[in-house]
Amino acid sequence: MILDTQLASRIDDKLKQLNSLRPLPSSIIIKLKQQFAIEMTYNSNAIEGNSLTLKETAWVIQDGLTIKGKSLKDHLEAKDHYDALEFLYETVEHNTQQTISEVFIRTLHQLVVRETEREYAGKYRTVNVMITGADHTPPDVSEVSLRMHDFIQWIKMNQKKLHPIELAAFIHHKLVYIHPFADGNGRTARLIMNLTLMHVGYPLVIILKNDRRKYYRALSQADKANYQPLVRFIAQAIERSLNIYLKVLFPAKTDKGRYVSLSTLAKDIRFSEKYLNLLARYGKIEAHKEKRIWVTTKDAIERYLKNRQRKRKIK
Repeated sequence: MILDTQLASRIDDKLKQLNSLRPLPSSIIIKLKQQFAIEMTYNSNAIEGNSLTLKETAWVIQDGLTIKGKSLKDHLEAKDHYDALEFLYETVEHNTQQTISEVFIRTLHQLVVRETEREYAGKYRTVNVMITGADHTPPDVSEVSLRMHDFIQWIKMNQKKLHPIELAAFIHHKLVYIHPFADGNGRTARLIMNLTLMHVGYPLVIILKNDRRKYYRALSQADKANYQPLVRFIAQAIERSLNIYLKVLFPAKTDKGRYVSLSTLAKDIRFSEKYLNLLARYGKIEAHKEKRIWVTTKDAIERYLKNRQRKRKIK
C-alpha cells in the first residue's frame, strides 16, 4: 500500500463518521456544495493561469457580473468549469454505477472548454504538445487513442484492488500523463479524480492554487514512477474536505477541538511552529489549509502524541 497507513486510517474513520450522518441535512449540504463548487472552480482554473480571484469567480458564476480588467476567456472558463462540475454532481447523484469511460471523459472535457475551445472541445488532440516547465513529454499524437483505451482498461482492472485514494491519484496522473486534449487536461483530470472519490462517499476534493508548486512536484515524481508524494498530496486534500464538512456538522464543543493556526497552537505546547508545519505537510497530524495557513487542533496533537507513545512501546 502506497498510502501511509496512519493517514489512511484517519481518513477512513472520518469518512465513516460522515457516512453515519447520512442523509445529511439538505440545507447544510446545499450551502457546502455551493461553497465547494465556487472554491474548486476558482482554484482549478487559477492553477492553469486564470486571473479571477475567488470573490470575482463567485460574482461571475452567481451574479453573472463582468469583472473590469479581466479577459472574456477568464469569465468563460469560470462558467464552463462550474457547468462541468454541476454535470459531475448530477452524474454522481443520479447514477451511482457510472464508470469512467472515454465517452464520459470526452463529454466532461467538452463542458470544461465549451466556450473557450469550441473547435477542440471533447476531441483528442491532433498535434504533438509539450508541457511548459515539465520534464515529461506527452505521447505522440498517433498513440493517444490507444493510450486512452489502455487507460480505461487499467481502471477496470484496478478499481477494486486499490484504496480509493490511491486509485484517484493514479487516475489523475495517468490522464495528465497521456495529455489527450490540446487544452483543459488538468481541469478534466481533477474532475475525473473527483468522480472516483465522490462515488465512494467523499465530498468534493479541491487542489488549492497556493499548493500549485507542491502539486506539480508530486506529478513530476509520479512521472518517474514515484507515486507516494502524489498519493499523500491527494490524501491531504481529501482530509481537508472531510475536516470542513465535519467542522460544520460537528461544531467544536471545547477549545481543544477548535481549529487554530500552527503559530497560535505552538505558543501553548512544546512543539515549535516549524515542527508542527513539518508534521502537517507529511500528514502526521490532522491538519488542513485555510487559505495559505495550516490549521489543526489540540486534540489532533494529543492523538499524535498518544500514537507515537504507543509505537515506542511496541518497539
